[in-house]
Amino acid sequence: MSIALTDQDRPELQKAIEEMVESGFTGVTMRVHDERGEWVGSAGVAKLGETAKPPTNGHVRIGSNTKTFTATVVLQLVAEGTIGLDAPVADYLPEFEPDRKITVRMLLQHTSGVFNFTGEYYDDGTFAPGIPATTAGQEWVDNRFKTYRPEELVRLALAKPARFEPGTDWSYSNTNYVLARLLIEKVTGRSLAEEMQRLILEPLGLSDTVVPETSPEIPEPHTHAYYRYEDAGRQKTVDVTRQNPSWISTGGDMISTTQDLHTFISALMGGKLLPAPLLAEMCTPHPKVGYGLGVFVQDAGENGGTVITHNGGMAGHAALMYSTPDGSKTLTAALNYVDDAAMSLAEAFQKATQRLVKEVFGGGQAGSADAAEPAQ
Repeated sequence: MSIALTDQDRPELQKAIEEMVESGFTGVTMRVHDERGEWVGSAGVAKLGETAKPPTNGHVRIGSNTKTFTATVVLQLVAEGTIGLDAPVADYLPEFEPDRKITVRMLLQHTSGVFNFTGEYYDDGTFAPGIPATTAGQEWVDNRFKTYRPEELVRLALAKPARFEPGTDWSYSNTNYVLARLLIEKVTGRSLAEEMQRLILEPLGLSDTVVPETSPEIPEPHTHAYYRYEDAGRQKTVDVTRQNPSWISTGGDMISTTQDLHTFISALMGGKLLPAPLLAEMCTPHPKVGYGLGVFVQDAGENGGTVITHNGGMAGHAALMYSTPDGSKTLTAALNYVDDAAMSLAEAFQKATQRLVKEVFGGGQAGSADAAEPAQ
């Protein structure tokens, strides 16, 4: 059994998360499991205007870490023989008429070329907007309890021009993972939440991890999340802790804790969820940005070796999840902040994650803009 160490035992880790709060985050909780045991620390506040620190195992919306859970379910169904990894998605979801060249693997690796329903940034700097829920400002605040059906998100995306010919390039698209959800539900006849429970949450005892579907609630305890926008020339900050996450769906809707994220990523990398050949496929990176099947594969810098990771942000909530390839060393964190249309904390987020990876996994710099991108 690992021993929880106090912040005094690892002052460099406590200092790192306190500096994150100084850079603009409202609350940060971090958990490290390594050869020295377990370390847990928190910094900042659980709620603006109050003094209580974030709960050390509070719930957080994990954003795009949802993709790692979803990819794992798909690969487990591949292992069961229910899904073919290189089968055309159109074989399973003909009603959406996806390009027949798009395979299940392409969804998981973001090589399908399908339009990102949360909006698409192009190389020339232009932006094509997606669903109204991702519009900035007052409109986002007013829309945050609206329900979107996954089918609606997919149809909107597939009605737009593809970004590239399937399999010829790489581009991060939340649509891929909503298609993966619909695929899971079609072949099993059960909801994603039920399959997630059967294949991951129950076997690993992840009782604090939730697939919320359309529920705006987040279990207690939790740190609060905020959104800032301009209204009639004045800055307004709104508590957006409660929101209907169906606008992001399987692109980033799940809720978890740093403890459950640690249990999940260490079990996954330790071979407890997937057969070795499929785990190896999952951790084989695409050459463009080092994305495998639902995970980023990164270099942790000098003496740091490889780390397997996914991060995610979602309207004032963010989560980090890093592991060595064997699952023996992990870093998981929950971050809360004041989000805004300009994503003004994006740079601080990236610098902070690089610093934490360097501190925990070894020298040098690690991290990528893509890994740190918020779900929206």
